[in-house]
Amino acid sequence: MTDKAVSAPAADVLDRSAEAALALARDRPWGEIALRDIARAAGVSFAELYARAPGKAALLDRLSRRFDREALVAAEDDVAADAEVHDRLFEAVMARLEAMALHREALIAIARAEGLLVLGPRMPATARALLEAAGIDTGGPRGALRIAAMTAVWLRTLQVWRDDEGALNRTMAEIDKRLRQMRDRLGRVGAGF
Repeated sequence: MTDKAVSAPAADVLDRSAEAALALARDRPWGEIALRDIARAAGVSFAELYARAPGKAALLDRLSRRFDREALVAAEDDVAADAEVHDRLFEAVMARLEAMALHREALIAIARAEGLLVLGPRMPATARALLEAAGIDTGGPRGALRIAAMTAVWLRTLQVWRDDEGALNRTMAEIDKRLRQMRDRLGRVGAGF
């Protein structure tokens, strides 16, 4: 009887591979990085990674989920329950950006190579997480309108964040402006909060 290698837990393989993908994206163009390169950098077998993430988009999805989770934890710790809805939502968005901050350079390089469309499927999920972190209901038809509006706010926030340097003053001003516009527009269609 021969010993067979025991597979690493799926979460470990995905997390290590996602980190490796970010590290590689800092040094090389994203389009030149293959899934096999990521597996090698993560120290996992290509077959094991491919079974869990058959493409780089799956690793980006994993990263996005991790950033959502980190933002939810930070928002839960930092956002006062009695704060105004606008302030809670602003803090949730900032927490999401802060979760991404350490990997900003790599994330921008990936977004430029792939376009924001690679993030498309995750955008509404992130918008939902941000709304829920702020205590805003996302259920039913009103919730669907809120998620759509927050998705647009999040997309615009990412565009400004990408080009903003330093203290993120432009990004914060854009978040404030877009959240106010969203609140007003949702109020006009009966989906306000």
